[in-house]
Amino acid sequence: MFCRVLILIILFSGAGLVRAQDSHKYIGAKKCKTCHKKAKIGEQFKVWQEGPHAGAFKTLSSEKALKVASERGITDPSKAGECLKCHSTYAKHKDQLDKKTKLTLEEGVSCESCHGPGSDYKKKKIMKDQKLAISKGLIIPDEKTCRKCHNENSPTMKEFDFEKAKDKIKHPRPNKK
Repeated sequence: MFCRVLILIILFSGAGLVRAQDSHKYIGAKKCKTCHKKAKIGEQFKVWQEGPHAGAFKTLSSEKALKVASERGITDPSKAGECLKCHSTYAKHKDQLDKKTKLTLEEGVSCESCHGPGSDYKKKKIMKDQKLAISKGLIIPDEKTCRKCHNENSPTMKEFDFEKAKDKIKHPRPNKK
């Protein structure tokens, strides 16, 4: 009997965590830019904007993407769910948008694809406390996070070396002095 009660408690606790995670809403990179544009904290927005993720949606209109899509029976990869799920945060999470979101389809793979929906951790006082920010939905990305898209299901994926990829997109906060 005790085991059954314990199992029920665990199941209901887990369901609560899933619901809590679903309550976090996507706000878009423009909201992240508010704080993450400053040189003194590392210009993370600029690094993202100049990197491959910001242009992920745009690549779906390239000649190469159209060819790959055509080989798979896809007429327009910029409208195909199987392509958009990894090339646009908006497309993948449009049902979880904050009502004041600035997130757009064209934003590509935005900050929140890797760091989680920011509605509940966006405030400076929350971001100053990493444990609190994590409790509010912040994700510290790891290889598993990246492999949600960078995997064998991607038709153009050759090899994914997490350490090399991480170096290409790193955007650390400088050490405080």
